[in-house]
Amino acid sequence: MRIAMYYNNRDVRAEEMPVPEIGPGELLIKVAASGICGSDVMEWYRIHKAPLVLGHEIAGEVCAIGDGVSRYREGDRVSVAHHVPCNTCHYCLNDHHTVCDTLRQTNFDPGGFAEYIRLPAINVDRGVYLLPDEVSFEEGTFTEPLACVLRGQKMAHIQPGQSVLIMGCGMAGLLHLELARAQGAGRIIATDIAEYRLEAARRFGAEVAIHAQEDVPTGVRKANHGRLADRVLVCTGASSAIAQALQSVERGGTVLFFAPTGPGVTIPISINELFFRNDITLTTSYAGSPADYTTAVELIRSRRVRVRDMITHRLSLAEAGLGFQLVAQGQDSMKVIIEPQR
Repeated sequence: MRIAMYYNNRDVRAEEMPVPEIGPGELLIKVAASGICGSDVMEWYRIHKAPLVLGHEIAGEVCAIGDGVSRYREGDRVSVAHHVPCNTCHYCLNDHHTVCDTLRQTNFDPGGFAEYIRLPAINVDRGVYLLPDEVSFEEGTFTEPLACVLRGQKMAHIQPGQSVLIMGCGMAGLLHLELARAQGAGRIIATDIAEYRLEAARRFGAEVAIHAQEDVPTGVRKANHGRLADRVLVCTGASSAIAQALQSVERGGTVLFFAPTGPGVTIPISINELFFRNDITLTTSYAGSPADYTTAVELIRSRRVRVRDMITHRLSLAEAGLGFQLVAQGQDSMKVIIEPQR
């Protein structure tokens, strides 16, 4: 089968490998669409594992079924989770599925930038989501990133009517914008360093879009009736954005750090100013729980979160290198999808 093998962000090669053989309890998925995630181009994180086949935002069709699998049939249209929790450990039982040890150890074989993937039995048991007829394969690739966004906003405790500042208007930022809008947020403000992304944020419903090199806290107050933002969602790992976030959150508010920084980055925090005097909450989020995946599929099906219009590029496996460059540059693309069957 054809694959896109990752060596680094500038070296993604079209290669061949055997179609994976499935065993009992497993599924073989014919990959119809696979999104390139921002984490796929975090070179500092990926490079030491290279060469490897990346891709975890996938949708496809069940084309072979291992012994003992009764819940799925050949031809089922599905989105699948690459990381799944055990559902029984201390963390899972306390609704912290995404720090479960099992979740960090699970994956599919070889990766979504391939014509076929083998889904291990544990993923079949806990990470397969049937796509409704109304949801296309390319829309199905948004299931995983939207599940992550759902968990993030749950951690941030976003409530109807609250003002929301979204810092970084890439794919994750736009999904946060769409979900906040769907959940009844009040004024939504967005920042980015790229005018292309600021314009995208305006199209998807941001009342105000501020260039990140401007005085963001002042811009937020001007746009929000003199107040800072109730919820700040940091969708970039830039240290400058983190500093702006801490200056842009209202008393009693919450800052969600949704994107990782580079390795070794630390920031100074005033305990008195942020916590003791202003009652600010800082929180983070990683991945999504099984319940988040289920909710994500429904939000996509109902069009409450509009994902189709976020797709800017549809590429073949042979063009995966171009796709990685587009996502890494972050200037003239939003969602880049690889279609392995092209």
